[in-house]
Amino acid sequence: MNAIAARPAQPIKLYGSAISGHVHRVRLFLSMLGLPFEVIELDLKQRAHRTPEFLARNPFGQVPVIEDGETTLADSNAILVYLNERYSPDPARWMPRDPVGAARVQRWFSVAAGPLAYGPAAARVMALFGLAADPAETVTRSHALLAVMEIHLGQQPFLAGPAATLADIANYAYVAHAPEGRVSLDAYPQVRAWLARVEALPGFVPMVRTPVGLAAAAES
Repeated sequence: MNAIAARPAQPIKLYGSAISGHVHRVRLFLSMLGLPFEVIELDLKQRAHRTPEFLARNPFGQVPVIEDGETTLADSNAILVYLNERYSPDPARWMPRDPVGAARVQRWFSVAAGPLAYGPAAARVMALFGLAADPAETVTRSHALLAVMEIHLGQQPFLAGPAATLADIANYAYVAHAPEGRVSLDAYPQVRAWLARVEALPGFVPMVRTPVGLAAAAES
């Protein structure tokens, strides 16, 4: 545990889009740590993440990216780890130091980058950008993931154990906004209770609701 948490010399720059769940997980953790930051909003529809200037920051052309002084870092889960290790007053609070606890968080990082990204996140993108692809398979994958989470969260309050960790920060946004991709959460009371527990954490900030999300909420 750090007796005195480090502070950035200047606000951390966060490049991304308010509609991105990957960006939200970083913004959420910055807020929870009480760190100063500046959001540089990118227009993804205009492919601002594919300009030479942005690709110099992240050759993969993906958001988010942060600039913290001389440090430039991409990948939302990697950024969460960096912020925790550098700025959290108690890094073990969010990333357990015991082997089992650390492995459990890493497992849910993998879920965030796999089943979540190719399930609820992908279904949401299809609806948000009006893609012509058939969403049926993606919606089916989404419900398969939610069914597993429902059982898991019936056994413990948070994804990696009894307390919130980076695992919850990494998975929250796209589950909370699954209805924007026409993936209902009605059948998953344990998942909904988990979302409420995350939303009750100090420093929580919601992700913006899109017109698609507002329409989905009105239909539910």
